[in-house]
Order: sequence, then structure tokens, then C-alpha cells
Amino acid sequence: MSVSDKEREEIDKSSAPLIEHLVELRRRLIWSLGGFFVAFLVCFFFAKKLFNLLVVPFKWATKWAGLDPHKVELIYTAPQEFFFTQVKLAMFGGMVIAFPLIATQIYKFIAPGLYKNERNAFLPFLIASPVLFLMGASLVYFFFTPMVMWFFLAMQQTGTDDQVQISLLPKVSEYLSLIMTLIFSFGLVFQLPVVTSLMTRVGMLSSKALAEKRKWAIVIAFIVAAVLTPPDPMSQIGLAIPTILLYEVSIWAARWIERDQEKQRLAREKQDAEEVAADKGPDEPPTPAAS
Repeated sequence: MSVSDKEREEIDKSSAPLIEHLVELRRRLIWSLGGFFVAFLVCFFFAKKLFNLLVVPFKWATKWAGLDPHKVELIYTAPQEFFFTQVKLAMFGGMVIAFPLIATQIYKFIAPGLYKNERNAFLPFLIASPVLFLMGASLVYFFFTPMVMWFFLAMQQTGTDDQVQISLLPKVSEYLSLIMTLIFSFGLVFQLPVVTSLMTRVGMLSSKALAEKRKWAIVIAFIVAAVLTPPDPMSQIGLAIPTILLYEVSIWAARWIERDQEKQRLAREKQDAEEVAADKGPDEPPTPAAS
């Protein structure tokens, strides 16, 4: 069977009427929304405990600033503010928890329309994406949030005869927005190797092009960090440096993918040559001349 016949057979298997695609899409949407709703309810039930968990980096920063971490205080100035903060936290946590399920449903919907080698190439990135997001979120939780809050705490002013007392008393909604922005920013940036690797596999990028655009990537990294993070140098530099390092990782991953694709191409050419030689068969002996 020729390569074109194999491709035609895969296309025939993946073809389906429009109504079947719509039914399949509805099924995947129901599973995704159901998973998110269940995760949202669980997170909302534990919203206060989750919020207290997110305040831990603030306590670390307070300790670094030489203050009493047991006296950390946050406020809310509107009656409904803390309630909507818990709803916002539950939605964010529900999306994070349900993301593997949602990504799996997306993959199951588009997988029948892909070739077998495309499905095999896409599946590792489906696993790597949430892992890299968690790595970025962990970096925010254990390092950058305490650093940012320590930077803000250092701006406090002790009251004396010549100056007034200025203390940091953050609102619950603003603190949650800060840490969610940092987690989202770092989680998004940590997807850079996944995006560039996928684009390399489909031929939209190359390791040579990535290496040549390194200077521009450094400039763009600082611009993106300035847009996504709060307006303080600690968080901006803290996001820009990992972005640059991840860009170097992307170049290395692109080179590895290109070498792997070259090996596969040579193996296919060798297999095609062997099939052509087998189709021709052994050379027939020459016919003897008539006497």
C-alpha cells in the first residue's frame, strides 16, 4: 500500500457527518463545564482555607521585613467584597483543577481529525503544559510573591515627631488580584517551550530563526513583563529573567525536534527505497539468442 493510500484511509476513518461532529462537540463541552462546575463548588467550599493558604507568602515577607508574621491583617471595605473575592478565587481554582480534564476533552475532540503521527506528537505537549504551568505557579508562590510583598512592606513608614505612621493594610480583593496576576503571568510564560516546540513541529519556526531573533526576544521579554506584572521592578525583572531562560530552552528543544525529524525523514527514505527495490524484484536472466 502506498503512502497516499494510507493517508486516504486515515482521512476516511476521520471523516464524519456534520451532525456527528456537533454531537461530539456538545458531549465534550458538557464534560468540560461539568468538571469546572464541580471543581468550582469544591474550591468555593474551601475558599477561606485556600485564601489563608495564599496569605502564607505574605507572612513570609512580613518575617523577612522584621515584623511579626502573626499580626498580618487584610481588610475589605465593602460588605460584599470578601464574598466576591471567594467566588473569584473559586473560579480561578476551579479552572486550574479542571484544566487537565478540559485539555483532555479538547484533545479527544480534535484527535480523530489528526493523523496518527500528529496525535503522537501532540500528546506529550498536552501533558507538559499543565506541568509547566504548575512550575510557574510554584515559583510565584514560594519566591516571587514573598519578594514582591517584602518590597511593598519596605515602603512602610514609622510614625515619629517629623513623619506620620504609614502602614500597609491590603484589601483582600487587591491581594488576591496581585497573586492571581503573578500566577497567570508566570504560568503563561512557562508555556513558551510548548508553543515554540509545536510551531517547530509544524514547520512554522526553526531553531536558526529563534537563535537569530534572540536580541529581540530579550527586549520583548522585558516589555511583556512590564505589561503583565505589577508596576514594581522586582516582579518585572523576576518575570523577564525566567522568560529569557525559557527562550533558550525553546531553542534547544527546537534543535532536538529538528534532529528527530531529520532522522525520521532518513528512515522513511530508506524504507521507501527498500519497498521500491522489493517491488522491482530480482533481475530476470537474459533470454538466450535463437540458433
